[in-house]
Amino acid sequence: MEVVASAPGKVLVAGGYLVLERPNPGLVLSTTARFYAIVRPIHDELSPGSWAWGWTDVKVTSPQLSREATYKLSLKHSMLQLTSARESGNPFVEQAIQFSIAAAKAIVTDKEKKDTLDKLLLQGLNITILGSNDFYSYRKQIEARGLPLSPEVLLSLPPFCSITFNSEVANGTGEICKPEVAKTGLGSSAAMTASVVAALLHYLGAVNLPCLGQSSSDSATERDLDLVHAIAQSAHCIAQGKIGSGFDVSAAVYGSQRYTRFSPEILSSAQVSGGCCLPEVVADIATGKWDHEKTRFSLPPLMCLLLGEPGTGGSSTPSMVGSVKKWQKSDPEKSKDTWSKLGMANSVLEEQLRNLNKLAEDHWAAYESIVRSCSHLTWMKWTEVATNQHEELIVRSLLAARNAFLEIRLHMREMGVAAGIPIEPESQTQLLDATMNMEGVLLAGVPGAGGFDAVFSVTLGEASGAVANAWSSAGVLPLLVREDSRGVSLEAGDPRTREVSTAVSSIQIN
Repeated sequence: MEVVASAPGKVLVAGGYLVLERPNPGLVLSTTARFYAIVRPIHDELSPGSWAWGWTDVKVTSPQLSREATYKLSLKHSMLQLTSARESGNPFVEQAIQFSIAAAKAIVTDKEKKDTLDKLLLQGLNITILGSNDFYSYRKQIEARGLPLSPEVLLSLPPFCSITFNSEVANGTGEICKPEVAKTGLGSSAAMTASVVAALLHYLGAVNLPCLGQSSSDSATERDLDLVHAIAQSAHCIAQGKIGSGFDVSAAVYGSQRYTRFSPEILSSAQVSGGCCLPEVVADIATGKWDHEKTRFSLPPLMCLLLGEPGTGGSSTPSMVGSVKKWQKSDPEKSKDTWSKLGMANSVLEEQLRNLNKLAEDHWAAYESIVRSCSHLTWMKWTEVATNQHEELIVRSLLAARNAFLEIRLHMREMGVAAGIPIEPESQTQLLDATMNMEGVLLAGVPGAGGFDAVFSVTLGEASGAVANAWSSAGVLPLLVREDSRGVSLEAGDPRTREVSTAVSSIQIN
């Protein structure tokens, strides 16, 4: 038996900082970048005395990182003990395993299913974790070899390419520092956690998830997804040591959405316990009232999400969030005014994007004609192509969305200046202004908390190619990732078998 589950990465296009506080929403898009968790047994056959065992084996393999960690799992307490002599564990994976097993044991009460679960645990858990190349930065290797910063070069990389580490020997002691893996800011830890939780809960019979491409609208599937979300959210918060907004985990489970965070109190028992007493903690989490709000949301048709990696140094999201919170306390009146203006602009953007989705549904011919025409024109000329009332409504909505986003960028810059942090750094501002003035560009901004990590644009029709070329010329690496509104799903099998090469490549860029 083998189960493969995948979960997508995310891009927060609106609601940065505000989404940390209820009831402010964020607009988050899930992407084509996915993490995969493959679960299979370690032992095919069990000895007659295995039913008396108190411990079983768990092995976690990350081929891209050339890492393998082995554990003993307490069958009574669902807790892991690392047994690898040379490897350190990944806290996100460890918490995902512990929370998932405790949840499965609490939920599966049917005797036949419980016997199957017990047997699967006694056979051991062999877990393999793979992440799409889009989650990781290969920019340094590309630059070192003098190759162009283009999507074509990224496309030439083998799938699930091995990751180059920035390992250093600490103070000449011979001890290797923790490797630093450059990432692209797509929420790798959330996607990885959600994929492991989904794969284990399905493998152990606690949920029945849909295969990729199948509808997940029925109530039974929704309940299963809610359980995956509750367990993944809990494991992720404990692993990172704080209760964040959770939009990244929610997007990994449910896909693109309008998201309002859950009340942190829901995880108070898990936070206090620090992950111990898992059976009791999981019971609280699974039966507790999760009050997050999610509404289906996605980009209108014929629009394309494009991400770019500027390569100007990373930004620390926790540090930036801390600075904004400090500013809020020091200047509550000004910060409240800025947040109010940001909230209104975010609402207008959402309203216009939803309106464009409705116009596309009701008047497809007019919508398609306008979007394709506008994709070859700068925003100043969009009004010139409207020839009837429906087309005028579509153009008006496009321009209203654009203006709302300019308003969002303005207030985010103001907040950054007041808090003393580069939410939209000057170098990004110049790039984004130039991008928004290109033909067929609706939006261009910094996702999430902002900083130097990434830029994104939303383009009309086929305009993304010209934007990618312009970014490449400006020293920005256009990524291959696009919007994919689907959330966590089962896969037909090991994703590596879908490629020409079935092995995870250790080949570097030549």
